Amino acid sequence: MRAVGSKFFLICHCVVAVAGLTMKSVRAEVAVVVSSNSSLANLTPSEVTEIFLRSSAELPSGRTLVPVDQMEGSGIRNEFYEKVARKNATQLRAYWARRVFTGKGEPPRELPDANAVKRWVASNPYAVGYIDLAQADSTVKIVLMLR
Repeated sequence: MRAVGSKFFLICHCVVAVAGLTMKSVRAEVAVVVSSNSSLANLTPSEVTEIFLRSSAELPSGRTLVPVDQMEGSGIRNEFYEKVARKNATQLRAYWARRVFTGKGEPPRELPDANAVKRWVASNPYAVGYIDLAQADSTVKIVLMLR
C-alpha cells in the first residue's frame, strides 16, 4: 500500500511540475508602445515604471507621456506590472488606493483590450501603452520589450 501512495505522490508532483512549466511558457512578451508617428525611439524600464506609476510622466527630454492601462484583471496587465514595477494586482490596487487617498495621483485611464489601447496610442502622439507583442502592428512603435 505504501508503494502505491508513493507512486501516486510522484505522479501528482510530476503533473504539477509540468503544469508549472507550461504556464510559464505561455507568458506573453509585453511590448510597450507609442504611436508610429511619435519621434520617441525607446524607453528604459525605469522610465516606464515612473510613467505608469505616475511618479513622473516627464522624460529627461522634457516630453510628458500619458499612460493608458488595459482593464484590471487582464492577464497582460498583471504581467506588465509584475515585469516593470514588480507589483502584483493586489499590491497595485493598494498602491493606487494610497495615492488617490493622499491626493498624490490617479491611476492611468483603463481601456478594455489591446485593440482599444492600439487605437488610443496610434491617435495620440503623447500616449504610451502596452500590448502583447503578437498584437503589435504598423500603427504603433515598440519602445520597450519586457520578457
